[in-house]
Amino acid sequence: MSGGLFSGSGLLPRLRAVPVSVDGLRRVAEEALPAMAAGRLGLSLVDDRADGPVVVLEEDERRVRTPLRDLAEDMTDARVGSTPEELAAALTAWVDARPVPDAVAAEAGVAVLDWTDRTETSVGWRVVVRRGDRALPWVPSAGLERRVVEQVRSAAGERAADVGGCLRLEGPVVLWSHPEVPLLASAVLMTPQLLLDRVAAAGLELHDPHVVVTPASPLACAGAAVAARLAGETGEACQRLPWRQLARLRWV
Repeated sequence: MSGGLFSGSGLLPRLRAVPVSVDGLRRVAEEALPAMAAGRLGLSLVDDRADGPVVVLEEDERRVRTPLRDLAEDMTDARVGSTPEELAAALTAWVDARPVPDAVAAEAGVAVLDWTDRTETSVGWRVVVRRGDRALPWVPSAGLERRVVEQVRSAAGERAADVGGCLRLEGPVVLWSHPEVPLLASAVLMTPQLLLDRVAAAGLELHDPHVVVTPASPLACAGAAVAARLAGETGEACQRLPWRQLARLRWV
């Protein structure tokens, strides 16, 4: 939950960063935070002797405590505007990017493929929860029983089959994407036969199918030789996987 998320809030970029004032952000927060609190989500603004005004976010076992001065600095770095509307939109984006509680993951989690580490050299299954046009990762809380973790993952895998997507043929290549949340495209690979059936229904027969996975981008499926060429030509980090290897991918 850092400044990088504000750049994706749909706000127009600026040539020069104009500082976001803590006082201006506080005025917006005092009005906006109560309206955003709902259900199990609690939001409050408190004064700390050392940190000044602090936003406290609580949802089940998750608790986030962030000084407004840190948020103001992050928004300044992301070139968020200083109008109340722009600050409210950025503050909403920050709240929407909050950690996913265990119960929410159990109720609404979906399995997708994501990078296993920062080197982006391998992919694995991860549980995410959709909030608007974002898919937020779930990290099990400390001390959560292994049995419960496995239950959450199993339920997320079952929901993955219902996510849906859009299929497009580009010659011998099949592109599969999600129309609203790009990261959800790979959910179909939890039940890969579903995708093969859709490909066959579209009139393309894949021999020795491979998939080229770039998390948060459309999937590319093709025969082994074509998939190898695609993976070699793309300018992004990606993983080329034979169909049989999908069942052996581990959970992140």
